Amino acid sequence: MPTELEYQIALTITPHIGCVAAKTLVHHFGNATAIYKAKVSTLSTIDGIGSVRAASIKSFADFSLCEQEISFVQKHAITPLFLLDSTYPKRLLNCYDSPTILYYKGTADLNASKIAAVIGTRKNSDYGKQCVAEMMEELEEHDVL
Repeated sequence: MPTELEYQIALTITPHIGCVAAKTLVHHFGNATAIYKAKVSTLSTIDGIGSVRAASIKSFADFSLCEQEISFVQKHAITPLFLLDSTYPKRLLNCYDSPTILYYKGTADLNASKIAAVIGTRKNSDYGKQCVAEMMEELEEHDVL
């Protein structure tokens, strides 16, 4: 029997279920487990879901991928944040297509009043590293996390 976290991850890999549909389903059912336990007839009547997405949810069976994802995040001390988690960024919930799950490593207050994120390439240049270091020093002076 899959866990709630496995069902949450399943929402991110089930064909035809993107962030918007997942958000709709989560708000309708209250959790990921209830989505996968719902009847096709119930799922298909939800606005924006329809018969194709309902059938995709009901036919999803590859929970081994979800288990692999959980093993990976546990091995690497990565924290998953689901839409309903109290620490999920509140500002991000205002976005139409907010991610179903966020993953982060380390410690973070993603609901801090001042916050910045640096997104870049895996193979950054020395110049890029220098620019980020300088930017972070300046942001620290203004209590930005």
